[in-house]
Amino acid sequence: MLDIIVVGAGPAGMTAAIYARRAARTVLVLEALSYGGQIINTPDIENYPVEAHISGFDFSTKVYEQAKGLGAEFKFEKVVGIRREEGAFVVETAKNAYEACAVILATGSENRKLGLEDEQKLTGRGVSYCATCDGNFYRRKTVAVVGGGNTALEDALYLSDLAEKVYLIHRRDSFRGEETNAARLMERANVEIVWNSNVTRLLSDKRLTGIEVTNKVDGSVRTIELNGLFIAVGRVPENQNFASLVNLDEAGYVVAGEDCHTSCEGIFVAGDNRVKTLRQLVTATADGAMAATEAVKYINSL
Repeated sequence: MLDIIVVGAGPAGMTAAIYARRAARTVLVLEALSYGGQIINTPDIENYPVEAHISGFDFSTKVYEQAKGLGAEFKFEKVVGIRREEGAFVVETAKNAYEACAVILATGSENRKLGLEDEQKLTGRGVSYCATCDGNFYRRKTVAVVGGGNTALEDALYLSDLAEKVYLIHRRDSFRGEETNAARLMERANVEIVWNSNVTRLLSDKRLTGIEVTNKVDGSVRTIELNGLFIAVGRVPENQNFASLVNLDEAGYVVAGEDCHTSCEGIFVAGDNRVKTLRQLVTATADGAMAATEAVKYINSL
């Protein structure tokens, strides 16, 4: 039986693995896709101590290699459930079942959808949730970004270097993202900000051809012809498979304080899937360190 299983290989999960191994505990990290989490799509990280500029991919690779070098085991299998069984936790994936004394949930979150008709059908056909993944397809074309947080601002900045025209559509009259990014965006001549508006319809002919935007203040509807739409309206925590074990808030985030303890003894949480006021790379890694430290304390008390 393992000491600790970490569910998720984002910055929080991989940092937890590092701290668990430094405490000489056996640790398995289970991840559905690839290491890195959301940060892997960020082209330039500027707010993490020590590294003034580093890509999300390079950062994630460094953390992954550090965890592997310390002896953490990684398996790329999707966790579908966890159950408690005779003093241990059984973590089930689509392929296998693993036992551990403690579990750290570091599943992060997934892209929030707009909920529009044909949104899923047009995903990959003009609709995207990752500017750094798909932006290259829209060189010298017209695109729009939906959102007002850091991800939306970063996406618009990134796309403004590639596309001929970038619309940034935000439902409010001010941004929620960092002021430095907002200021940079305002300086871009090929960026047009559409305030107080929502995308209310997707226009298509096999591929996305445009959008309808409705102004929240006066109700006016505007049609914008474009080639690509990048949706950056937040994330949804991936905690649905653990709802029977740990308490979640009304938005689906795991209820836990700064000590990363959940309502279930022996299960800890780290990163963007827990209740917190600030979701940043530095807070994710801090969570990983705390969750692993507390998990080791818990195992020592058994």
